[in-house]
Amino acid sequence: MPTSPTRIAIVDDDPGVLKALERLFAAYRFQPRTYASARLFLRSLSEERPDCLVLDLQMPEMTGLELQHELVRSGLRIPTVVITADDERGVRQQCESAGAIEFLCKPLNQRTLIAAVTKAIAAP
Repeated sequence: MPTSPTRIAIVDDDPGVLKALERLFAAYRFQPRTYASARLFLRSLSEERPDCLVLDLQMPEMTGLELQHELVRSGLRIPTVVITADDERGVRQQCESAGAIEFLCKPLNQRTLIAAVTKAIAAP
């Protein structure tokens, strides 16, 4: 019986990053969906829930960490990989405490990112 492709939600305020990650995940036979903000992603959850979330940490309006806290408050557990250009002291631990499976710094290594997403999807 065929299975549907793994749905990956990508949330980042940088259009270039969104496009690059969308292409990368599609090349690996994932089904990527991109969102330019945390709020757009939250609105999409009424229609579809992804199998994994790739989430930028630094975004206007609502940061990646704030989005993680909102998902926890809503009772939604979505395996999450946090990506960031700024590895601020203590933020990695805060993201992991909020449920992030992996925390990666930009620029991203493709193999490392795919491995992190695969790990997140397989997490219980």
